[in-house]
This record gives sequence, structure tokens and C-alpha cells, in this order.
Amino acid sequence: MVDVTQEQAMVFAILLATLVLFVWGRWRYDLVALASLLAVYLAGLVPAGQVFSGFAHPAVVTVAAVLVLSRGLLNAGVVDVLARRLARVSTRPEVQVAALTGIVTVSSGFMNNVGALALLMPVAVWMSRQAGRSPAFLLMPMAFGSLLGGLTTLIGTPPNLIIAGYRAEVTGTPFGVFDFTPVGAGVALAGLALIALAGWRWVPERPGQVPAGEVFHLEDYITEMKVTEGSRAVGRQLRELTEQVERERELTVLGLVRGDLHVPSASSSERVQAGDTLIVEADLEEIRYLMDTLGLELAAGGQALRAAAAAGEIEVAEAVIATDSPMVGESAVSLRLRRNFGVNLLAVGRQGQRISGRLAGIRFAAGDIVLLQGSPAALREALSSLKCLPLASRGLRLDRPARVGTAAGVFAVAIAASALGALPVQVAFPAAALAMVLVGLVPLGEVYASIDWPIIVLLGSMFPLGHALESTGGAQLVATLLLQLGGSLPPTAGLTLLLVGTMLLSNVVNNAAAALLAAPIAIGLSQGLGLSADPFLMAVAVGASCAFLTPVGHQSNALVMAPGGYRFGDYWRLGLPLSLLVAAVAVLLIPVFWPF
Repeated sequence: MVDVTQEQAMVFAILLATLVLFVWGRWRYDLVALASLLAVYLAGLVPAGQVFSGFAHPAVVTVAAVLVLSRGLLNAGVVDVLARRLARVSTRPEVQVAALTGIVTVSSGFMNNVGALALLMPVAVWMSRQAGRSPAFLLMPMAFGSLLGGLTTLIGTPPNLIIAGYRAEVTGTPFGVFDFTPVGAGVALAGLALIALAGWRWVPERPGQVPAGEVFHLEDYITEMKVTEGSRAVGRQLRELTEQVERERELTVLGLVRGDLHVPSASSSERVQAGDTLIVEADLEEIRYLMDTLGLELAAGGQALRAAAAAGEIEVAEAVIATDSPMVGESAVSLRLRRNFGVNLLAVGRQGQRISGRLAGIRFAAGDIVLLQGSPAALREALSSLKCLPLASRGLRLDRPARVGTAAGVFAVAIAASALGALPVQVAFPAAALAMVLVGLVPLGEVYASIDWPIIVLLGSMFPLGHALESTGGAQLVATLLLQLGGSLPPTAGLTLLLVGTMLLSNVVNNAAAALLAAPIAIGLSQGLGLSADPFLMAVAVGASCAFLTPVGHQSNALVMAPGGYRFGDYWRLGLPLSLLVAAVAVLLIPVFWPF
């Protein structure tokens, strides 16, 4: 048995409460991490001068810089160049899965995982439509590929940067940019082979499940209504009329057409005239209401709608709500989508099905698919501000001029400088991010918007908790318990226990948090065995980044849930065999490249 000191008991209590709150999910993980930071200070486990020292950690600075670099690569069209070529890929499902997942895997080694996945999601949806299949068989493999790709380089995922920092504390030298590559690339190749050859067949594809873009059938809902001489709409402001009918009934007024004039309904004070055509989104019951109450008539043929679309002034885009979108938990009313962004909400889809009921009352969730209408400029601005990722578009183009050479050059210099030891990684990548801004690849307005601030707060807050676990002897205590459980088993057994335990933890908490909590235990375990810390830290790095069993383990998993029509329990079908394969391959490769 081992004795637990008062300080150890306090740090374990705080750690347990933190994990429970992470799993519960009632409060966002950055708020939970900040609360745990204050708790370790109030408990006297961290001195006042070190409470916020985690925010100055090289890993935190590097993660922020890498996120800015990722935005620059996205803006430059680096991955988009590859994505366009995928349009010519075979329609065979195994070829499509291998191509898309492979591109995401490679891209995720050098840029933000979610960014690489988000850029290729519209391609996957388009390819699935062309093949007449649900995107379900493409999206989950791509999400898992983004996690596998993060294993391959130091900057591929935050856990690798965290582990590099802990290695520097033990040996004085952090892991280099490509030190993760031998093990990470081997694991990623094995995982990619499983996904492409057989794994995609295990992804659930239920009867009636339709491609994301086919959740919404515009021709069933958008109708033209003619304003007659005796209509009660004549003389009223379009905005006033729109607000009234949408308040009273479940319908949306998209705009007004008067000859060659196309007026969006967003905030127009234009007064309705006899002969105008109102474009509305409504079912048959609501159309009858407009006819009976306002004296409107059905317009024949839909010419006005087609003319407005041809003029480029009425466009519709489908997009998925990102996990960090300000729309999460809000409604169209609370966000004032029409007034603040100049767009109309036409429909909401969740898990492959259109949500029925009043649009105004729907609370958005991460992963929901929204159908928005507006001018091209308004849609572009709204999607950017609301952090919605276009799945497919009807006339909308978000392209920017490609500057692949410039972006690749800046990024390659940063990689070379850190790999050759000319600059430490926490200097090389912020310098590259600054260069991206100076050459115009990342506008000033996007610099801070590109940084995932909840992750930064999580990292800065959790580092002191990890150090408290180490300084109080709590990490060594857990390592001692592992040694007692392992008995006389070989070091590989301890390595396996650590990797699998971290992997399970990362399925319920953020992967960075899993790495921060498991790294001190890895160091304690290596010291207890009298072995090098390198293989055990590498095991934590692999385990922390392989959350394949749940949609909450990583943002990539959550992002594809609604577009793929998945349920919470669907992930383990492919995730479990992939997790077992990853663990087996990693346990074989780690001792080869990082001997005990």
C-alpha cells in the first residue's frame, strides 16, 4: 500500500472534479480548466507568482502560432488545389475513401486538424451526391484520418507540443519537429490502410439516410406570390410585412421582385406595390394563409425567382455549424440573423433529417446543417462571422486567389529552421505566422479570429494542475500503483497500460487535457522502472490523439456527426478496431525507435 499525503489528496480531488465536469459537459472545457487552476491556487498547491505561468509555456505560444499558420495555408488554397483534383477520382467507394482520407491525413500533419477536415468536407459531400450515396461512408473515415495525421509531426496536434515540453523538463531537450514521424507515420499508415480497405464498410448507413445536401428540397418550399391591386400588403414596408407574417406563421419571406429590381427582405424599408412578386418559403397551409389573409395570388411559372437567381442576388448555401460557432445554443431570433447579417434561415437539419417546427424557436447545436439565403457578399460574411463551414452551395463561391507558392515557402522555412535547430519551435512558428500576416495571407482581422481561444485557455490553465500533480508526488503515486499492478510484467506492459489508459481518457476529455494529465504519470512510471522517459511520453502522445470511440473526443468527430447522420453509438463500430490496431502498432514501433 502507499500513503497519500494531504496535498496529494487535494490535487486528486481537484483532478477528479475536473474530469467529472469535463465528461458532464455542462460547462465548456476552458471554463472548467480555469476553475481548476483557481482551485489549485486556493488549495495552496501553486504559488501566486506561478498561477498564470502556463500561458507563457512554449507549447501554448506554438499552438496559437500554428493556428494562424493554418489559416494562412487555408486562405492560400494549398489544400484546395488538391481538393479540386479529387473531383476526377474514381467513383469506387474504396478509392474515394482512400483519396479523401489520405489527403486529410497528410494535411493534418502540418495544419490544424479541423481546418483540413473542414476544407475537404464539401468535396466529400459533392462526391457522395455524384455517386448517389450518403456521405456517411466518407466523413467518419476523414475525421479519423485527421486525428491520425496529427500524430506525424510536432505541430500536427497540441498533445505533441505538450509532450515535447515535458521531455525538455526531463532531458533538457524537447522532441524535434519530425521526432514523432517514425512512430506517427507508421501508425497513420496502418490506420489509413484499415479504413480504406475495410473500415469504411463498418460505418453505419441507415435506410432513408440521405446525403447532407438532399435534406433540403428548395423546390418543395420556395414559392412566388403575386401582390394584387386589392392586397392588404400594398403600401406596407417590406420589413414590417416580413416581421408580421413570420411572427404569426411558420414561413419566411425571402425577398421582393419588381421588374428588374430584386430586394432582399433583410432590412428593407421598400414599400410593397401592386404587381410586386414576393418570394416566400412556406408549405401549402402557409401559402393558403397568405392568399386568404393578405390577398396574394400564386405567381405562375416561377419566372421571378429564376430571374433573381440568374442575377446573382438570391443565393442559397448549406453549411455545418462548427463546435466553436457563436450560433451554438442560440436561435435565429436571438442572433437576429436577418438584421445583423442580412441572411434568411430557410431550414435546419440535424443527424441527416430536416427539423420540423418553427424555425425561430430552434436552438442550434454544433454539427447542425443550416440552409441560409442572401446575397453572395452577405452569405460570405455571415458564414465567416458565424463560423459555419460550407458543405455545398447553390451559386455561392468563397474562393480566393490561390497563393500556394508563397504560403508553402513561408511554412517550409519555418519547418526547416526548427528541424535544423536554427530556431526553437516556439520562435520559428510565431515568426512564420507574422510573415503570413505581412504578406497578406492572413488579414489582420483574421489573426485573432483564427486562434482557438478556448484551447489556449485550456492549455494555460491545465499546465499548473499538471505540475501540481507532479510536485506533490501525485504522479509518482499513480506510477507506483501501476508498477504494483504490473508486478513483474515487462516494460512493454506498462507502456501498453499507459497508452490505452490515455486513449480511453481522450475519448471523454479534450486531447490536450489528456496529455497534460498523463505526461507526469509517464515520467513517474519511467523513473520507477529506471528507464528512459522517451517511450512512455511517446505512448501518451499517441494515446491522447486517438479518440475514435465517441463524437465528443475531438472536434473533428463532432463536426461530421450531423452531416453524416451519425448517432453517438456509431463511432465505436469503426473506432474500436481502429483503436486496437493503433495501440498494437504503436506498442510495436515505440521501443524500436525510442528504446527503453
